Formats: sequence, C-alpha cells, structure tokens
Amino acid sequence: MSEEKAEYEAQRWLRQAQDDWEAAHILYTGGKYAQACFLSQQAAEKAVKAIWYAVGVAPWGHSVLRLVREVPDETLGARLKECEGAAAFLDQFYVPTRYPNGLPDLTPSEVYRAEDAQRGLKEASRLIQAVEGLLA
Repeated sequence: MSEEKAEYEAQRWLRQAQDDWEAAHILYTGGKYAQACFLSQQAAEKAVKAIWYAVGVAPWGHSVLRLVREVPDETLGARLKECEGAAAFLDQFYVPTRYPNGLPDLTPSEVYRAEDAQRGLKEASRLIQAVEGLLA
C-alpha cells in the first residue's frame, strides 16, 4: 500500500470512529445504554484500526485489546500501550450488548446501565484521542 493510500485509509477509519462515538453519545443521552456501549466499542476498534492502516497493514479482528497489543509498528504500539485498560474494558461490549443469547435469561437492554455507557464513552474517547495524537 502506498504511503498516500495508507494515510487516506487511516483518516477514513478515524473519521468513522469519531462518527460512531458521536452516535454512541446520542444513544446514551436517549437511554439506549446497550447500544451506546456497543458503538463505543466500535468507535475504539475503528480508531485503532486507523493506526494499522497508517502503517500500511490491513487489520483483522474485533478485539480492541488485541489490536492495541499487536500494532505492527513498535513505536506507535508502545505509545498506545497505556490504553490497554480502556481496550480491555471495551472488548466486553462486542457481543453481549447486541444479542439476547449473549446473556443468561436477560436482554442487553435489561442489563446495561447508564454508568456502563458513560464509561464506554470515556474509554472510547481516550483511545480516539490517543490515535488522533499519533496520526497528527
């Protein structure tokens, strides 16, 4: 992948991450906490994938923690290491926030609360800001 194409893809993924975060915030203010949690995870995942694209590597997978830990550039990876806690927190929102069979006998809307969505937004914002700084 050319350097120009890598930068273009990185910026596209970062823009989508920012848009997902904004949508998660709207869902949070509307009381849709499970959906806000899921979109917070998606925002962080896409932000970290932007780093991968920036170095010319197409990322694979959905674990934010794995994507952070395996950034294919040592320098960028070391700078994202401080976000591992945020990434691990957000990974728990990938499946059970969406499917009723992801939780025993309950639906996501019965389980996820405002404080879950609020922290999800905070942690996703932390990752997005870190990526913005790295791509600047």
